Amino acid sequence: MKRFIQTLQNIYKIQDLRTRILTTLGIILIYRFGSFVVLPGVDPSMLDKLQSQTSEGILGLLNMFSGGAFSNASIFALGIMPYISASIVVQLLGIAIPYFQRLQKEGESGRKKINQITRFLTVIITAAQAPAYLANLVSQLPPEAIMPFDPNATNPSTLFMVSSVIMLIAGTMFIMWLGEKITDKGIGNGISLIIMIGIIARLPFALVAELISRLEEQGGGMVVFLVEIVVLMVVVVLCILLVQGTRKIPVQFAKRVVGNKQYGGVRQYIPLKVNAAGVMPIIFAQAIMFVPITIAGFSDNEAFTGFISAFTNFTGFWYNFVFATLIILFTYFYTAITVNPNQMAEDMKKNGGFIPGVKPGKKTADFIDNVMSKITLPGSIFLALVAIMPALVSFMKVNSQFAQFFGGTSLLILVGVVLDTLQQIESHLLMRHYDGLTKSGRIKGRSSSMGMAG
Repeated sequence: MKRFIQTLQNIYKIQDLRTRILTTLGIILIYRFGSFVVLPGVDPSMLDKLQSQTSEGILGLLNMFSGGAFSNASIFALGIMPYISASIVVQLLGIAIPYFQRLQKEGESGRKKINQITRFLTVIITAAQAPAYLANLVSQLPPEAIMPFDPNATNPSTLFMVSSVIMLIAGTMFIMWLGEKITDKGIGNGISLIIMIGIIARLPFALVAELISRLEEQGGGMVVFLVEIVVLMVVVVLCILLVQGTRKIPVQFAKRVVGNKQYGGVRQYIPLKVNAAGVMPIIFAQAIMFVPITIAGFSDNEAFTGFISAFTNFTGFWYNFVFATLIILFTYFYTAITVNPNQMAEDMKKNGGFIPGVKPGKKTADFIDNVMSKITLPGSIFLALVAIMPALVSFMKVNSQFAQFFGGTSLLILVGVVLDTLQQIESHLLMRHYDGLTKSGRIKGRSSSMGMAG
C-alpha cells in the first residue's frame, strides 16, 4: 500500500503525465455521457424491448462493444466498430494494391493520407450500417415511441430516418476523433482504450446478473458463483501470459575497438513475442463477424435470413469455427505487417551482431521468419481458443452477459489494453528516474517490443 501511494505521488509530480491522465479521463467521461444521449425523436422510456433483445447473443456482444449505447438507441449506437472495419479494409488494400503500398513507404505524409482514406471509408461503412440499425430499432419499438407519432403512418418519417443516419455517422466519427485525441494528448492507444471502456461499463451489470441468477438456484448457487470467479481469474492469468509471452533469440556482438574504447563482445537476446499481433486479430475478426447483422437488417428472405442466423449465434458451431479461423489468419497477417525480419537482420548486421550458427544477412532474416512462423502458430491457436471460450462456458448455464468475460474478445482486450496503458505510465516514471509500477520496473504490454496499430 505504501508503494502504491508513493507511485501515485510520483505520477502527480510529473506534470506531463498528470495532464495526459486527466485528459484521458475527461475524454472518457465525454464518451460515456454520449452513450446515454438518445437519438432525436426516440422516446427513451420505451426501449425495454430493444434492451431485452441486446441482453444476449451477438447483439449483446455488439452492445457491449458500444458500452451499452446500442441498447440505449444512442447517437453512439454503432460505436467505433465501423472505424475498425475501415482499418481492416485499408490494411488489406496495402497488401494487394501498389498505391497503398507506396503510401505505407512514404513515412508521415503517407500515414496521413492513409488515415484520411480510412476516415472517408468509415463514413461509407457507417452510412451502410446505420439504416440496418434503424430498421431493427423501429421493429423493436412501438409506433408511438418515435415522435412525432402519426397513427396513420406505417413507417417512420423520412425526416427521422435521414436525420438519424446523419446522427449515427456523426456519432461514430466523433468517437473516432476522441480516440485520436487520447492517442495524441492522453495515455495509450485511444481506439483500443475506448473499446475497453465500453466493455468495462458492461462488467458490473453482467456480474450482478450472474450473481442474481445463481442466488435464485436451489442449493450451492453461491458456491458455483465463487468457482466461476476463480476460473475467471485463472483465465485472466492465461491471457496475461498470452500477451506477454516471448521467445528469446541469442545475438552475439563482435568486439570493436574505437579509439581507446572497446565495444561489443557480449551476448544479448531479441525477444520475439508469441503473439506479436496483440489483440488486433481478435478485434478485426470480431468486426467481420458483425457483418451478418448488417446484412440481415436489409434482407427479408427467410432462406437467406436463416443462413445468416447461423453466423449470428455466438454459441453456434459455425459462428465459432469461422471466428476462430479468422483470428488465426489475422494473427499471421498482422504479425507479417508488424514484424519485419529483413529490417531486424539488417539492423543486427549494422551493429556488428549475429545469431550464433547463422550467417548474417538473408540467412538471419530467414531464420527469424522461420522462428516467428513456428511461435505464431501455437499463439494464434491459443488466441482462438480463448476467444471462443464464452461459447463453451455458456453451455454450463453461465449467464450470457457474464460468459463474455470468460475469455473472448472482451477479456483479451481488457488485459491487453490495461497492460499497454500501465506500460505507458511506467515508461514516463522510469524516464524521469522514479520507481516503476512494479518492483522489477518492467511491465510488458503489447507495444513493449512490436507495438500495435489501431
